[in-house]
Amino acid sequence: CCERVNTGVMLPNFKKGRFSVVKRCDHRGSKRTVAVKHINKKLMKRDQVTQELNLLQRLQHPHIVSLVDTFETSSSYAIVLEMADQGRLLDYIVSWGNLTEEKVASYLRSVLEALHYLHNCRIVHLDVKPENLLVAHNASAQPVVKLTDFGDAVQLNSAHYVHPLLGSPEFASPELVLGEPVSLTSDLWSLGVVTYVLLSGASPFLDESAEETCLNICRLDFSFPRDYFHGVSQAARDFVRLLLRTDPGRRPPAGLCLQEPWLQAPPGDGRGRGEGCLDTARLISFIDRRKHQTDARPIGGVRSERWECWEAVLCESIHTPLNFYFFCHGTPRKTRKQAVWSEETKIRIFGLDENAVYVQPVNGSTGAQSEARGPFADHNSRIN
Repeated sequence: CCERVNTGVMLPNFKKGRFSVVKRCDHRGSKRTVAVKHINKKLMKRDQVTQELNLLQRLQHPHIVSLVDTFETSSSYAIVLEMADQGRLLDYIVSWGNLTEEKVASYLRSVLEALHYLHNCRIVHLDVKPENLLVAHNASAQPVVKLTDFGDAVQLNSAHYVHPLLGSPEFASPELVLGEPVSLTSDLWSLGVVTYVLLSGASPFLDESAEETCLNICRLDFSFPRDYFHGVSQAARDFVRLLLRTDPGRRPPAGLCLQEPWLQAPPGDGRGRGEGCLDTARLISFIDRRKHQTDARPIGGVRSERWECWEAVLCESIHTPLNFYFFCHGTPRKTRKQAVWSEETKIRIFGLDENAVYVQPVNGSTGAQSEARGPFADHNSRIN
């Protein structure tokens, strides 16, 4: 019952998600300050909330935000969670300053330990991103990073679970973008993107549109600009490359990642790590952009934008590099854009209906057509 906590206030550094808001409250039973996640009943079904609760009730780890209580109001389901008193990781980093590779490695070890625990339980989080990494101070006033928000997490009881892509694709793995079955190492890709952000203050795949971001992800189109990675060690960059591999099977599991030398070096041992402070100025802009990003949307709102990444689906299905002309279904033809895949082959859209995009080669191939059904899922294209 809602009498277990006070009314609560919105937390300035906590989150408003696609389906929920988080408030700071006082838990009357335990006399402790807690974070209450209110999930809108109009936007999420009871069985979806129950799935998250069932997972949380099973989890107990120092680097995972723990479940305290649950209750229900007329308009929302409420999940009462332990309070991470220092807020989001990026806000904590910016406010304290003096970020070093040693600190980044320490934060990542905490997240990897949480993922290693989850993956041993065959649970994949599927929403590893900076907003879901919180910080609490322990009894010694040392920061402890905790993973939160299990709204997208699932138990992988089979090898063929396809997860819908909602909100921004910025931290999504290629398999999630393409509508292919996810794996435990889908979380490791996301952590690779988080690592890149922590080291540089920039996002490796982000582009002007969601479509172009998806393209960059599927093409593994990222680099380490000198201006952004000045003073960042080669070992840190190699760790990012280790996680950002298109093939999920080639990404190391969390347990092996924890054995990487860049993460294993003891405090004060600069072996393989950059010794100076990292520039956090870009992190401020990154945080501001993410706060104003329209990621808090119901499923219908996402689908209505029709930003399906058809070119990535087709490229994966046909197994050939493509120079693909596309436009989002539901928008005028004049908004077509060109996405360069190679100089050898070109195709163009010649038809479109509610469930399929039809394309046709441009460079000399006669009569060949392919069909890709979407969005993202079921990309069993056929060449006639």
